[in-house]
Amino acid sequence: MITSIAITPEEHRARCDALLGNAQEAGLSGVVLFDPYYVLYYAGFAFVPTERPIALVLGADGTRALVVPRLEVEHAEAKSTVDRVEHYLEYPGDPRAEDVFARTLSEMGLTGSIGADQDGYPWILGYRGPTLSELSGASVVRLVAEIEAQMAIKSEAEIALIRESIRWSNLAHRLLQRYTRVGVTETEVSQRASDEATFAMLDAIGEIYSAQSFVSSGAGAGYRGQIGRNSAIPHALAGNLVFAAGDVLVTGASAPVWGYLSELERTMFVGEPSAEQERMFDHMLALQDLAFAAIRPGRGCSEVDLAVRAYFDEHDLWPHWRHHTGHAIGLRYHEGPFLDSGDDTEIRPGMVFTVEPGLYSPKLGGYRHSDTVLVTDGGIEILTYYPRDVASLVIPT
Repeated sequence: MITSIAITPEEHRARCDALLGNAQEAGLSGVVLFDPYYVLYYAGFAFVPTERPIALVLGADGTRALVVPRLEVEHAEAKSTVDRVEHYLEYPGDPRAEDVFARTLSEMGLTGSIGADQDGYPWILGYRGPTLSELSGASVVRLVAEIEAQMAIKSEAEIALIRESIRWSNLAHRLLQRYTRVGVTETEVSQRASDEATFAMLDAIGEIYSAQSFVSSGAGAGYRGQIGRNSAIPHALAGNLVFAAGDVLVTGASAPVWGYLSELERTMFVGEPSAEQERMFDHMLALQDLAFAAIRPGRGCSEVDLAVRAYFDEHDLWPHWRHHTGHAIGLRYHEGPFLDSGDDTEIRPGMVFTVEPGLYSPKLGGYRHSDTVLVTDGGIEILTYYPRDVASLVIPT
């Protein structure tokens, strides 16, 4: 009987041990992490970042501590997989919040040289505290490259959560397409599809589900304003637009499952596309197929983007180029490495990418499918499975 699909405490411990081992090999006395996604990855603790500093501290002896404000104590004790939780009263606070943090560093032996993702809690939402190096008197060595490399190779448990995300984002997208019609608004359609998919997900796996996200609490699908002429703006924002015959639509769907995400995007048409629109759609499919074929273990990420760029050259499509071929995905919608001509990272089994080369024309609209793929020993497995062909993506008028 399955009672949990969450990442286990043992896996969180192994992640911390691996990072701490790298830090010790570099002569560092411990590690401090502030980024909320890094804290989630290593400690299983999802929180809403505010002006109140939160940090994960890894001591040389393997002890793991969270430093949190008083309002997060019970939350951290219940939801994290650390050995101890230290707290201060409030920020700015009297005594100062940083005093507890400094004491924790001293008690755990973090002196001399300390590994960290950044030199102190970032100055967000009014926080104005000291840097980590100022607070500890130690030199700070950034470990972001090591952290990102570790996060890039997904475990079987992580892949299972991404597959679960895909299942519910697929449902949300199916409902999105079903409810889209001339005369209704994107807000109405997106909200209805997202709510129904979320309710279905909670009915099915609610006992073992948690979003572990401070951005979303369930399955979602929408257009984010990429409707009609705005479909040619890759990162448009929702504007409660009304669907009209002839619109080109670019969608997006995902679902956080214990923090893990997938990406599903499709180009759709309200009514039959014109010959020119279908030609652009066919080029977009060809670009994505080319990228799928280029993703192989041992190759560089840049090689995938360069293959796509060669197609742009061959077919004189550069006026319609806006962005690289894709990016890794996991706890964040965008992770490294990137399928970009400037990223030579070696593609390795266990990496999960979105593949989304796009074409954008102010006159003809935007054309972008995005699929989530897993790198295997022999190539890739395309994890998303929503129809890609034009006939399946036409909404009757």
